Amino acid sequence: MQPLDWTVIGLFAAVLVAIVVWVFRQKQASSGDYFLAGRDATWLAIGASIFASNIGSEHLIGLAGAGASSGMAMAHWEIQGWMILILGWVFVPFYSRSMVYTMPEFLERRYNSQSRTILSFISLISYVLTKVAVTVYAGGLVFQQVFGIEELWGIDFFWIAGIGLVVLTALYTVVGGMRSVLYTSVLQTPILLLGSLVILVYGLRELGGWDEMMRVCGLNTVNGHGDTMINLIRNNADPNFPWLGALVGSAIIGFWYWCTDQYIVQRVLSGKNERQARRGAIFGAYLKLLPVFLFLIPGMIAFALHQKFGNFLPELTGGAVHADAAFPVLVAKLLPAGLKGLVVCGILAALMSSLASLFNSSAMLFTIDFYKRFRPKTPEKRLVVIGQIATVVIVLLGILWIPIMRGVGDVLYTYLQDVQSVLAPGIAAAFLLGVCWKRASAAGGTWGLISGMVIGLTRLAAKVYYSTTGAAGDSLFKYLFYDLNWLFFCGWMFLFCLAVVVVVSYFTPRPSPEKIQGLVFGTATPAQRAATRAGWNGWDVFHTAVILGITALFYVYFW
Repeated sequence: MQPLDWTVIGLFAAVLVAIVVWVFRQKQASSGDYFLAGRDATWLAIGASIFASNIGSEHLIGLAGAGASSGMAMAHWEIQGWMILILGWVFVPFYSRSMVYTMPEFLERRYNSQSRTILSFISLISYVLTKVAVTVYAGGLVFQQVFGIEELWGIDFFWIAGIGLVVLTALYTVVGGMRSVLYTSVLQTPILLLGSLVILVYGLRELGGWDEMMRVCGLNTVNGHGDTMINLIRNNADPNFPWLGALVGSAIIGFWYWCTDQYIVQRVLSGKNERQARRGAIFGAYLKLLPVFLFLIPGMIAFALHQKFGNFLPELTGGAVHADAAFPVLVAKLLPAGLKGLVVCGILAALMSSLASLFNSSAMLFTIDFYKRFRPKTPEKRLVVIGQIATVVIVLLGILWIPIMRGVGDVLYTYLQDVQSVLAPGIAAAFLLGVCWKRASAAGGTWGLISGMVIGLTRLAAKVYYSTTGAAGDSLFKYLFYDLNWLFFCGWMFLFCLAVVVVVSYFTPRPSPEKIQGLVFGTATPAQRAATRAGWNGWDVFHTAVILGITALFYVYFW
């Protein structure tokens, strides 16, 4: 790092501090102000926040690493702009009418309080044990690679970078709440995009262009069926990414993440009206088309450089290439002074915005779904303080979990996707039938969530057991919960959870029309339908069609 790089980083930090100070001076007297920015966010802030919140360690480390190890396989999870469109066009009206703060609160409106508690519990545990800790872990790893510092003041630089990142992010999240997350995202998103674009351009220039990357990666086969790194659709017998499993599994995980996860949906809940929320989702969908080119393709470039010139990527013990180091190695080896500082700012932006969104969403879940439910008369200012305390606790828990997460650094992206593949089906089934089917009962939705949680935990426990027990014999249980491809398991689990909701609903009382008013298709009042229709026009339809067209072209090109 040269003095010019540090100057660029200093300027970025100064602007970030200025935004946080401005936010701090705004009035945040209520929990609505603190957690949802007073519900007055515009489409630009919403869309930028959706994108910046999504881009975190799993992209900077995991997605680039996936590109370097398996090529285009993980692109299914990234070319998902159309899933954010489902959020904007289908779910925004239901969420806006209900005026809820959290997704568990919406389930309580639609089903019962038990379903709210189950979803709140699952969400909080998953945030602390996966997203927070993994993002901090990756932050320490990436800055250790970029700065090339092993120790500082006798302390492993990994810990200095990781804990420093989480403390700084927690400070501005605690101070400014959701408004800080939204408005810092407006700064962080363009810097992240520009920094990642610089990496893409310099990487292609060093390699010899796009065609050279396609040629080198196209020579590397990934299975015994002739598929190469540049193939998105792979033989259905592929052990890791069969085409049917990839399409179904990525759709289920995408639906859960983009349409029902508090972490993302909280951005659109902060919109001042349906129009702004929907257009924010459309803008976010445009931005979501970019990560494949900004992170996965650079990973493939790093692989091609290693194949062509040798010794570009570091090697793990045993001689295997350290794929997760692809993005930071590109930054360290290819960029000149000044630009390296800009890209470091982009990395900081991605990690900080992702962490800030996690902290705010987690604090909101605890404050609204647990604390306020048991102490409903708590003053609004007190709820803000509770949210700030909850953020600090979540930060501490995330840091305490880091030593355990350090052991999965070489399989970071696979670990996260595997967890999500068993987390998503039950929640997705409950939400999908909840808004599409009037007959879905409170007991049906609750048991759909419970069945998903039990099956998911069984699958994770089985993976731990059989991975450490080499002499385990074959059995039906082992086949279903360990040997079966994770993507096919996700699809079958989703169908099972749907069946549970349907069967239980038919054997239990149907919900009253008053309870589901405005929360299910076909139950909106004329005034509600008019409000939704007034929230979109031809431009929204046009941009939606453009996003769908680009997605289709991508599949055709990389088929």
